[in-house]
Amino acid sequence: MIELEKTYLLKFVPDGLHNCENKEIIDIYIPKTREHPTLRIRKDGGKFEVTKKEPVTDDSSKQMEQTIKLLEEEFKEFQKLDGKVVHKIRYFYKYQDRFAEIDVFQGELKGLVLIDFEFDTEKEKDEFEMPDFCLAEVTHEFFLAGGMLCGKSYENIENDLKRFNYEKIIV
Repeated sequence: MIELEKTYLLKFVPDGLHNCENKEIIDIYIPKTREHPTLRIRKDGGKFEVTKKEPVTDDSSKQMEQTIKLLEEEFKEFQKLDGKVVHKIRYFYKYQDRFAEIDVFQGELKGLVLIDFEFDTEKEKDEFEMPDFCLAEVTHEFFLAGGMLCGKSYENIENDLKRFNYEKIIV
């Protein structure tokens, strides 16, 4: 499956975010020795899966994604692997005719908030205008890819975030 999306940094917390449906996500990227692992084991609320996600071309907004569902007991076995972990709370925020997935990072990455919008067609993606609660589009910023964030702290990426005048946001 090809995934079409755009990613943004949050500028300010939009009204009503705390009332939105949300879920806890725990990602474990393996192998730990790889700079940008593309294999992800995920706890997604009450669902569990393993996903391999790689760019189709040089365009990071197009990803080839292959997913296999897991049982909770299988996830718990994968959790024993020595991988790089990312912990976040994902909010589903209604914006115009779609939902934004607003990821509020926890733990060592606390203060980082990313927003993803997914699209059905290239045309939709290309015509989408950045919402006012977003600071900058960062779809093509390699340092913010899930596999690059895993195992890092906010301090590790702070200088890169300063290029966008991003300031830590605590939700």
